[in-house]
Amino acid sequence: MSNQNTNEFGKKVFFLYPHSVIQEELINHIIQNEFEVYLINDHRNLLPLLRKYNNSILFINIDERLKEKEWEEYIRTIMNKEETSGVQIGILTYNEDKELARKYLMELMIQGGYIQLKLGLKESTKIILKTLMANEARGKRRFVRAACPKNIVTEFNVQVLGAMYEGHIKDISSAGMACYFKKSVDLSPKTELSQIQLKLRSRIVMVGGIVAGKRDDEQGQKLYVILFNKYISTDAKQKISTFIYRTLQGEMQRELDGIG
Repeated sequence: MSNQNTNEFGKKVFFLYPHSVIQEELINHIIQNEFEVYLINDHRNLLPLLRKYNNSILFINIDERLKEKEWEEYIRTIMNKEETSGVQIGILTYNEDKELARKYLMELMIQGGYIQLKLGLKESTKIILKTLMANEARGKRRFVRAACPKNIVTEFNVQVLGAMYEGHIKDISSAGMACYFKKSVDLSPKTELSQIQLKLRSRIVMVGGIVAGKRDDEQGQKLYVILFNKYISTDAKQKISTFIYRTLQGEMQRELDGIG
């Protein structure tokens, strides 16, 4: 079991049985704010994950799948077991019953808040973001990064001194990437790369960047770190963030499937 009491890399944020408004709209706002988010549709297999990621934040949709009393027991189980007691729980619901809210906030004393989605998308997003900030979900990490799986197309090409170079991306965040060039090239730090074309799965993303550094990896290959320009377009940033989210979600889903 990995203990994540140090918050250097931030906290994983799980949404259990997310409402459609979470899946379709709200999730994008949270991703754009650089939180590491996962949608989960299996409350039983989630428990072993929570033991592993015991410093995570969990938002539960109590409107479906289990009855009210069952959800209460499920949440008490997470809170009372030592190996999952560090998980911070929030409630998401359309239920306006004040007594239900009082039970979760005053009796169970959940730390992630009781969010009534009838307040609307804008207000719900604001409350969730505020909750994540208050619980230091980003940790010391400013950007969510994803390692690029070898079975997914993650390539780039860029023109350097009139010649076209291609390569593949090792990992990526909305701030930059670590990458390898397919053919030998010697780029010094601070070299500007004005037109970099990224291929992230089936999506093409255009960015500009600057070489931040290079080093030899364990296999002796030259690994470059390129930081994207600050004036990266909103569209490009959104495509990169969506790629990161889907990549991490895919990894977590494989982990979840391996438990069942």
